[in-house]
Amino acid sequence: MTRFEFIVNGRPVSQQARKRGKGNRLQDWKKTVRQEAEKYWSLEQKTATGLVMLQITYFYDSVEIDIDNIVKPIQDAIKGLAYVDDNQVSDLLVRKRNLSNNFRIENMTLTLAEGFARGNEFLHIVVIDAPNQEVII
Repeated sequence: MTRFEFIVNGRPVSQQARKRGKGNRLQDWKKTVRQEAEKYWSLEQKTATGLVMLQITYFYDSVEIDIDNIVKPIQDAIKGLAYVDDNQVSDLLVRKRNLSNNFRIENMTLTLAEGFARGNEFLHIVVIDAPNQEVII
């Protein structure tokens, strides 16, 4: 099973930033995501060539943003590393959680624990093999 996960500090930049004349900010964000992903990438890992599921969780402090607008820049940033092309993403799970709320995390990975230990808002991004395409739960 393919599994690649990483964290990115800070508030994500929306795909809408490009339309608001903030294209440089969007490009800088994509570069940041790619650089962080490369830090977690190991030489043993292989770029996925089949369908994948992308899971993104945004842990925020106070100002929340629309999560539907944060997906595309992340997908684009890890294209060519985690997967060949973003058209391989057949399943997507995007969540946001306020860090000041109480919630329980089951099966916490070391990478996710690292994100919480940093003490600020962050994104946890996971790429795994896509679930069975013949079954919808």
